[in-house]
Amino acid sequence: MAVSLNFEKLVADFYAPLYQFAFSLTRDEAASCDLVQETFCVWANKGHQLREASRVKSWLFTTLHREFLNSRRKETRFPQVELENAEAELPTTAPVSVNQLDTAQLLAALSKLDELFQAPVALFYLQDYSYAEIAEILEVPLGTVKSRLARGLDRLHQILTGNKSANPKSKNL
Repeated sequence: MAVSLNFEKLVADFYAPLYQFAFSLTRDEAASCDLVQETFCVWANKGHQLREASRVKSWLFTTLHREFLNSRRKETRFPQVELENAEAELPTTAPVSVNQLDTAQLLAALSKLDELFQAPVALFYLQDYSYAEIAEILEVPLGTVKSRLARGLDRLHQILTGNKSANPKSKNL
C-alpha cells in the first residue's frame, strides 16, 4: 500500500534539512538548491512507491545523496571547461569561406553526398526540421539522425574544402 503525503507539506517540512545536507556536500548554494529540487522532483515521480510514511525522511536524504553522487560521476566523466582555458586543445580547422559560397555551389556539393547523409542534412539545414521530425520523416531512430547529420556534415566539409581528412576519427565515407 503506497503512502499518500501532501507534497507542499513535505517540502515545507524537509526543504531546510535537505538543503543543509546538500550544502554540506557541495559547499555551493546553487548546486545545493539544484540537488534539493531534483530530490523533490524524484519524489514527485516515484514517491508514490514508498510504503511506510515513517521512511519518508530517510528516502529523501538517500535520494539526495544518490543525486549528489550521480552529479559527481557526471562531472568526472564530462568535465566542464571554460572555452578560454581549452583553446589550445581545440582542433584547428581552416575555415571555408562560407560567405563566398553561393547556393549553386552548396547544392552541387550536397548532391555529391551519399543519399544516406543527403536527406538528413538537407532536411535539417535547408528545411529547418528538428531531429525528431527528421527521424519521423525518414523513419529512423533519433540517434541515427544525429549520427548521419554529423557524418554528412563532415563529408560535406571534405567536399567543399577538398580536404580528405576533415575529421581524423571519421572513416572513409
